[in-house]
Amino acid sequence: MPQARRYSLLESITNVVVGYSIGVAAQMVVFPLLEIQVSVSENLVIAGFMTVVSLVRSYMLRRVFNWINR
Repeated sequence: MPQARRYSLLESITNVVVGYSIGVAAQMVVFPLLEIQVSVSENLVIAGFMTVVSLVRSYMLRRVFNWINR
């Protein structure tokens, strides 16, 4: 049975919130190793932008796979 769009969105949001947290933590570790200096607020903006991209990608792919499996 295909997943309802609302639950697809909820799953994607949950996935992205967890990913955002991991992404911010990873950037705080990796950026200094690569000698990339950004402030905490810049780090949050970068992660936020990538989060929006990830949310859209995840939702769209979920809908495509549900459409294929009708």
